Amino acid sequence: MSNSIEQEVKNIVQLIMDDYKKPGAINKGDTFNQPNKDEIIHIIKNLQYIIFPRYFNNKVLKSYHKEYQLGAVIEDVTYQLNKQISFALRYRPIFAEAAKETVDKASEEITIAFMKKIPAIRECLETDVEAAYEGDPAAYSKDEIIFSYPGIFAIMINRIAHELYILDVPLIPRIMTEHAHSITGIDIHPGATIGKYFFIDHGTGIVIGETTKIGEHVKIYQGVTLGAVSTKGGQNLKGQKRHPTIEDGVTIYSGASILGGNTMIGQEVVIGSNAFVTSSVPCMTKVSTKNPELQFKTNRDTTFEVKELEQNGFLDYII
Repeated sequence: MSNSIEQEVKNIVQLIMDDYKKPGAINKGDTFNQPNKDEIIHIIKNLQYIIFPRYFNNKVLKSYHKEYQLGAVIEDVTYQLNKQISFALRYRPIFAEAAKETVDKASEEITIAFMKKIPAIRECLETDVEAAYEGDPAAYSKDEIIFSYPGIFAIMINRIAHELYILDVPLIPRIMTEHAHSITGIDIHPGATIGKYFFIDHGTGIVIGETTKIGEHVKIYQGVTLGAVSTKGGQNLKGQKRHPTIEDGVTIYSGASILGGNTMIGQEVVIGSNAFVTSSVPCMTKVSTKNPELQFKTNRDTTFEVKELEQNGFLDYII
């Protein structure tokens, strides 16, 4: 580089260093005492091995080393998670100025409580894999689902993050679910409560809000939003039920939006594609938008209408 560019680089460095000194959320200085995103993603990968050992294990070690390998991974997860939780707890007001010993004790208790939840997480994921296999004729094996389905990956991370969320761990659950979001396009807040046998088909563009409650045997397709009617209230809405309740056996087709904390979708309801629902729906109901009229024009400018195939007045389909 020329001398003039070197001098300008020095000036730019000083300019940005001076900017760092200004107050603001993006200028946080104590970067060594906060959760580390890369470490949290590493924890997720190790938890994936623990949950699905036959699929994501270390192929180098022989089968007779299984207990040793599992012990090593659990020890690593426990140590790293405990460390990250101890950093995250400082975001809770009661721990912001607490003594290190107090925070460390609380972090250890939370870490152990979470690790003991792993069998329950695995039990739920077993049902999710079953739901995906039974619900998708394009699935040729459960191995295919575990290895490749983005919905299962997103649900796995959500079930992990949800347990940390209910243990009142700040920041880490959201880092986990946003990691899944960035990979799969499926955005599930860790606060959402999801029952067993949950099936996400395709998945891209799905949004499930923090206070959503989902029952068992629920199936949703790509582009579905389970959201709030309005977020204009901002922080004043914190802690309120803002998102819908979906009861057992509901199917929600692609592009549907179900909004509002008072909105309850009853058992065995089917919500058709692109429906916009802001009020409760009783059990055993099918909800659909009016079919649009389709017109096709040939090269000769001839126009003709096409009637869509309906079954009992409701367009039922899978992709």
